Amino acid sequence: MFPTALLSRRQLLQSSAVGFGSLALASMLAEDAASSPVVVDPLAVKPPHFAARAKRVIFLFMKGGPSHLDTFDPKPLLERDDGKPLPFAKPRVQFAPTGNLLKSPWKFRQYGESGTWVSELFPNLAGCVDEMCFVHSVHGTNPAHGGAVLKLHTGSDSFVRPSIGSWVTYGLGTDNSDLPAFVTICPTLAHGGINNWGSAFLPAMYQGTPLGNASVPADQARVRYITNPRLPRAVQRLQLDRLREMNRDHQAHSGPEPSLEARINSFELAFRMQTEMPRVEDLTHESAATQKLYGLDDPVTANFGRMCLMARRFAENGVRFIQVTHSDSKVQWDQHSDLKNGHEKNAREVDRPITGLLRDLKARGLLDDTLVWWGGEFGRTPTVEGSNGRDHNPEGFTMWLAGGGVKGGFHHGSTDDYGFFAAQDKVHIHDMHATILHLLGLDHERLTYRYAGRDFRLTDVEGQVVSQIIT
Repeated sequence: MFPTALLSRRQLLQSSAVGFGSLALASMLAEDAASSPVVVDPLAVKPPHFAARAKRVIFLFMKGGPSHLDTFDPKPLLERDDGKPLPFAKPRVQFAPTGNLLKSPWKFRQYGESGTWVSELFPNLAGCVDEMCFVHSVHGTNPAHGGAVLKLHTGSDSFVRPSIGSWVTYGLGTDNSDLPAFVTICPTLAHGGINNWGSAFLPAMYQGTPLGNASVPADQARVRYITNPRLPRAVQRLQLDRLREMNRDHQAHSGPEPSLEARINSFELAFRMQTEMPRVEDLTHESAATQKLYGLDDPVTANFGRMCLMARRFAENGVRFIQVTHSDSKVQWDQHSDLKNGHEKNAREVDRPITGLLRDLKARGLLDDTLVWWGGEFGRTPTVEGSNGRDHNPEGFTMWLAGGGVKGGFHHGSTDDYGFFAAQDKVHIHDMHATILHLLGLDHERLTYRYAGRDFRLTDVEGQVVSQIIT
């Protein structure tokens, strides 16, 4: 007989966390904040502020900073003036010294009815340009990876703040009570690490659930501690039932404790995840044609392809925010030297899988209400670093969106003639965040959380919705 009756409520809370997953453990360890509102079921579905165009987000994060000048933002003057000095002043703050102008090593062609220019780095993705909305005038504030990555994920480059995925799940809850609302697949542990998917001062249930990390092959990326080898499910179920019964008795005498109820709910979620999560992670039931579509038949594309296919499976199973990170410990997209070989390696790994994701989402009717977001923490300079590289450039770069209420085959904003600075219809990272929230039906000025005596939001005191890109 399992001696649950001999345990105190606190002891049972502590012992029940074993094997229930990192999500439950994080929630149990979260500090109670009397000044912060706590709901009984923090992941319950919440209505948006207004009609949403998208229900979920898939963020394809290209760690290191892909070059806009060599992918989606061709500059004829850069080609013409290769090797000449930049004809205007460089930014006052730079990450590293750079020299004269460096033309792109790749040719560009126009594709689709939109006539979008795409470099030869992306021969497959070029066939999807009429589904993609390009924002060519994105800019940030930090030329270093650490600050720029944090800014992209949390809206702040100097403070620990909740990640965008956490804000989204706080605002909308989840569409699947058996899965976490926010999943990050093979995230980088560098340049902000867990802060990039953390919930900071939001309740811990809103943090991202990581599957592996950037140094783990995608076929080994799993939620840690998803199984309990010590106790069978029937005994775990008895524990949770007894725990809830004890809590009801406690509330009858002492009144409700919402934070305690939220912790118990996190245990319940982790218990249900033991069945649901392995099912979603299992790709063996996908058809051979689907696996080929994502590039699982090629060792070059298989790793990122598996991540993209998992993202689609999480999306169709009700996960609200899914991040997929392309990164490795050697190359990433950070080509301070050997631009040609580095970018070609990276593009080969992601071109086919991303194309497969977009086409699969569209074929399944998911692209209309799934917002796909692609980009890195900054772009690259048009001036050369060393003999054949490009430095960090937060002053102007390109991101693209697809599905989820944005205009396909559309281009917004531009950089200057050489691609150094955002010049026309500039879009700050805060503006990008405000727009993504808007597409999800959330007003970035109303999505707030009171902490330490003030109301916080993802966009702080800034941000404008880029209405021009919305259908």
